[in-house]
Amino acid sequence: MRTDTQVRTVSGPTGRVVIVGAGLGGLACALRLAGAGREVTVVEREAHPGGRAGRLGLAGFEFDTGPTVLTMPDLLAETLAAVGESLDDWLELERVDPAYLAHYPDGSTLNVIADPDRMAAEIARVCDQREADGYLRFVEWARRLWQLERADFIDRNLDSPRDLVTANLLRLLAAGGFGRLQPKINSFFRDPRTRRIFSFQAMYAGLAPHDALALYAVIAYLDSVAGVFFPKGGIHAVARGLAGAAEKHGVVFRYGTTVSRVETRNGRATGVLTSGGERIAADTVVLNPDLPVAYESLLDAKPPRLRYSPSCVVLHVGSRQAYSRIAHHNIHFGRSWRGTFDEVINRGELMSDPSILVTNPSRTDPSVAPPGKQTYYVLAPVPNLAVADFDWRGGLAERYRDELVETLERRGYVGFGDGIEVSHMVTPADWADQGMAAGTPFAAAHSLFQTGPFRPSNLHPGLSNAVFVGSGTTPGVGVPMVIISGRLAAQRITGAVDD
Repeated sequence: MRTDTQVRTVSGPTGRVVIVGAGLGGLACALRLAGAGREVTVVEREAHPGGRAGRLGLAGFEFDTGPTVLTMPDLLAETLAAVGESLDDWLELERVDPAYLAHYPDGSTLNVIADPDRMAAEIARVCDQREADGYLRFVEWARRLWQLERADFIDRNLDSPRDLVTANLLRLLAAGGFGRLQPKINSFFRDPRTRRIFSFQAMYAGLAPHDALALYAVIAYLDSVAGVFFPKGGIHAVARGLAGAAEKHGVVFRYGTTVSRVETRNGRATGVLTSGGERIAADTVVLNPDLPVAYESLLDAKPPRLRYSPSCVVLHVGSRQAYSRIAHHNIHFGRSWRGTFDEVINRGELMSDPSILVTNPSRTDPSVAPPGKQTYYVLAPVPNLAVADFDWRGGLAERYRDELVETLERRGYVGFGDGIEVSHMVTPADWADQGMAAGTPFAAAHSLFQTGPFRPSNLHPGLSNAVFVGSGTTPGVGVPMVIISGRLAAQRITGAVDD
């Protein structure tokens, strides 16, 4: 380990750390701190770890309530290694092949395979050889982009825009990283089908592909090229594995305990107060709730002014129906493309021709459903509550659920509605109830001035020993970024970074 004197750290003693929230970022931070010899207590309001990566059980069906796509498992391995643990001892991972199956309005499908040679052959089969050659050029460019971005701009604490000025910034500029994503993707691909499958990921960053910076092509690289994995038991198993390893190495978990506020004195956090009236003392406090909500509800302070990503509805379905022509992850594109993003992001409207993600985890792990049954996770982007404050509790949720079922049946899921045994709908109103600003699980959008040193810092600007972790701070949204945020938060406390 080395000490990076140029990175700001918390002041004063750091021996006792209280982490509020056992989300993936908080868990990753806890493991790093435990490995560095800190006394760590994690206070979690729910009865289990996971945060957004939670679990829902309905009549023998088990559902992930948050992310369903896992990439970069090496980040999990590095986190567990901080306490001398092996990933294989805590998680059973299976590569998802294909990573996605793309379904297009013309009836064609394209397997997205995280193997460049096989993927090139698939693109040549569905499109033509010229398109396959463009794909191989895209892979080399996106790989280079990831290499340039990771060390200097993603896996690093940035205290000011000056920290961006490195040799790799010039290389990233020369590679076209600061142009717009969709035109850059179009320079590699001519077919609208390939253009969509390698640019739709901009929605995860809260932007349309036509507005997002080209540097966000790394999101497509991580799942479409580096690969998608599924842990036995679902993504929630990641949280349980990280929590189990942390507990083994001395981290104390206080489940079913709600923190009502952070106690402060003379510009420092001195501990947390629970809703039951208990005070838990701390030398340093780490906050894992959504950053704007943490400011308002725990610190009684005005949060940074932010533009938020679109939200989504998720329909969890336990079903009698199985479909042979789908994969684990399926993306069903509507006919509209640019207009769809404009509806959701700018106009605050529900998609008139929706693009939908359908995940069928029981294909890979039958244990998440009763024998012979299937689980489905149906996600459709919708406006966040700051853009359109729809009355989701006034019957809209039920109507939109029926529309989603009808859309799926039109797109090949014959008898989908009749096969439903149990279902549960999650809307922006529900995300807001869970403590997510603007009712979105995707946090602040990754516009230029909400990225890197312009994104809300993981160091509190006024409290010298309060740190934030999770998707609302740096580096941002997505399981890999949240795991990295745990390392960056721990670094603010220990002052140590990996060689």
